[in-house]
Amino acid sequence: MSDRFSDKNDNNKKSISAVSEVKTEPDNVVDIFTKKKVKDNNTNRIVRLAPELDGLEMLYSNDANKDKMFSMKILCWALRQDGKVDAMVPWLSKLVPAQDLKDPLNGHWEGYYDNRLERLFYEPPVHKVVELEGAVTYFQSVEERVRLGSPKHDEPEIIQEIPDNIGTHAVLTGNGFHTITLTQITSWCLMDDGSIQAMIADTDKIDNTPVLPGDECLYPVQKNSNFKYFFHHVIANKIKAGDPEAMAAFSRLLDQ
Repeated sequence: MSDRFSDKNDNNKKSISAVSEVKTEPDNVVDIFTKKKVKDNNTNRIVRLAPELDGLEMLYSNDANKDKMFSMKILCWALRQDGKVDAMVPWLSKLVPAQDLKDPLNGHWEGYYDNRLERLFYEPPVHKVVELEGAVTYFQSVEERVRLGSPKHDEPEIIQEIPDNIGTHAVLTGNGFHTITLTQITSWCLMDDGSIQAMIADTDKIDNTPVLPGDECLYPVQKNSNFKYFFHHVIANKIKAGDPEAMAAFSRLLDQ
């Protein structure tokens, strides 16, 4: 859910919508490592993450508020095996590419926004693309050497862990939302199968504070049967405080 919104300018809305509707699919998708064609989109896994450290946001709209545009902090940028870079945001129960979000109110990605420079843009920033490509070139060779010297494993293994620096919380409930627990996400782990897991602390196993990425008390929230949704910390705090607008939005989400 978003943490703020602004009124749309009609001209801006038209230009944004026009860009967001243009989608191109490459005829020949090539693996950036093997230089061979990627024939199956399911194998186009994420191979590297770069945390968003400058507060860049995604913008989106929905059908219930056609005169407004909402914003959400970007968690990180993800490099896929074919070289594509996506902005990733916690959305409902998953970490998803900003351009692929699906909102209960029919949400639409509208672009990216640099709040400090008041700049609207539609492509991943060059400095993040360069960072990802440089990092994966180095770490991929290291990971390949480790993988060749390690025994095969059945379960996905962590190849990268980044801190959550946008205050994401997980909603946990075991009784149909009669009561809920809001737990802060400490970090996100990229697994060697391309999946991304959100890590929370097992309170019974905390030995040191603060709990930092890599701590042994962390485990994937997706493996907790009570996990339901992700929320930005602003929304989570409003829900904790019983804010009427936030509670109403949460109730609408539960009705979907």
